[in-house]
Amino acid sequence: MSSPLPPYASTLQLTWFYAFRVICGLIFFFLIFPILVIVPLSFNAENFFTFTPGMLRLDPDAYSFKHYVDFFTNPDWQQALYNSVTIAPAATILATVLGTLAAIGLSQAHVPYKSAIMAILISPMIVPLIISAAGMYFFYSRLGLQGTYIGVVLAHAALGTPFVIITVTATLVGFDRSLVRAAASMGADPVTTFFKVQMPLIMPGVISGALFAFITSFDEVVVVLFLGSASQKTLPWQMFIGLREQISPTILAVASVMVALSIALLFTLEMLRRRSERLRGLSPG
Repeated sequence: MSSPLPPYASTLQLTWFYAFRVICGLIFFFLIFPILVIVPLSFNAENFFTFTPGMLRLDPDAYSFKHYVDFFTNPDWQQALYNSVTIAPAATILATVLGTLAAIGLSQAHVPYKSAIMAILISPMIVPLIISAAGMYFFYSRLGLQGTYIGVVLAHAALGTPFVIITVTATLVGFDRSLVRAAASMGADPVTTFFKVQMPLIMPGVISGALFAFITSFDEVVVVLFLGSASQKTLPWQMFIGLREQISPTILAVASVMVALSIALLFTLEMLRRRSERLRGLSPG
């Protein structure tokens, strides 16, 4: 294996080469360690949020699955899980459809004021979430959607749509428009051209945006606090209540499950990114 540094590298280059990797490692540790530390804490046999002496001694009796059992058997947690896996997929589907159509429309050369329209569509990513939640509360209250599943789904879809727009737009940058013209010249109508030619090529970007929208909806708590009622209590909401009213390590078990889910989704996103680059003739980087 060849060395990443040339043999004539100076002392300053060598120092920066290794210092850069140390700095990146420290940043990675700073960002990841607070997340990973909750995983062993979720196996605490006691009802504490700290490492017990037995855990530090690696005593098997100090570890237990009881908090995971509580998560999968407690009616409150199961209702919250049901709401999350009901609301998030519905919001994801809606956000994916709207975001994909918006990205395709904005990719057309004849669309006027594209920059302004794009800025408006991705504004939910820029505006502070508390302001968006307050605005949605007053708007949805007038429509009678506050405290309903439909209202929460629509709000989460509005938050997830910008992610779909950005990922699909990035995929469309390398799309060959001549394929659409070729399909049209052979008699294919616009709908057939979209599903047979365009959609298969931009599918990695669509799925990536859908995963981002799903994560956004599944982890969101501020908007659902404003718009939801007790019957729409999601997992993040139930975790917020648990931290405020009763400190239970079951929260750590739920957080560990959500971290595992996020890692799986991020791994899927990376695979889709590499596939998209292969389809566009790029070398994965």
